[in-house]
Amino acid sequence: MIYVITGPTCLGKSETAVYLAKKLNAEIVNGDAFQCYKQMNIGVAKPSEELLKEVKHHLYSFVDVDHDYSIAEYQKTLRSTLDEIISRGKDVVLVGGSGLYIRSALYDYEFEEDKSVDMSKYKNMDNRTLHDELRKIDPVEADKIHMNNRKRMLRAIEIYLSTGKMKSEIISEQVHKPIYETRFFVRDLDRDVLYERINKRVDQMMKEGLFEEVKDLVKKYSPNCHSFQAIGYKEFLPVINGDETLENAVELVKQHTRNYAKRQLTFIRHQFPVEYYLDNGDLWGKING
Repeated sequence: MIYVITGPTCLGKSETAVYLAKKLNAEIVNGDAFQCYKQMNIGVAKPSEELLKEVKHHLYSFVDVDHDYSIAEYQKTLRSTLDEIISRGKDVVLVGGSGLYIRSALYDYEFEEDKSVDMSKYKNMDNRTLHDELRKIDPVEADKIHMNNRKRMLRAIEIYLSTGKMKSEIISEQVHKPIYETRFFVRDLDRDVLYERINKRVDQMMKEGLFEEVKDLVKKYSPNCHSFQAIGYKEFLPVINGDETLENAVELVKQHTRNYAKRQLTFIRHQFPVEYYLDNGDLWGKING
């Protein structure tokens, strides 16, 4: 059985995962898109060293920051890890808030093999023009993607150019049924309480040296790396360039994290058969009841 502990940041997912893994004699697997990177720690809220030592953890800190770790790679690596653990008769606690990554691995998603295509024409377009181009290629996907989301627009165009199929067409051809025996759990926390926890978490990250972590990474790696698109990192790049104040960047991190938390909750509610729990004891009662 795979027990998925998901939801936005600041729900205490890492601690809950350790609690549950101990109860079940299970192993923990990462379900976060950025906690896989070796050199990113504070801003991605990785589990503490103490938590990592308490239970066997998988797929944390194994990819270099300058490697664009794709969702297709994650799917392959996660499925291989899950199969290995399950083959040993162990349960799995999959923990993280990257809903699309989790869904792609646990459901029967298939990724088309991409051919290399020249995207320079599209990368130089402004957002509105890019969105108009996407609408010509794939109107269904264009309706789903906001024109400020350049990454998703470019990816949808790249899929069409490399496969000859619209992304929406590829998705519609797949049934997307679960391929593992899985239960999904999200902690039920009042939205205002969650947002306050997020604000305090960001302040604590700053005390722990988040800005220094970002500065050190920029010295070693190109800020154009995909990993720098993580919330808590991209906001500080203008500060390093002298185009923004540190205070404003911190407020942006808080705002972006709150906005992302809202999107995560919406996605998870619509994409997974979620069971809500109040605290660790309530979660164990639902599993053991």
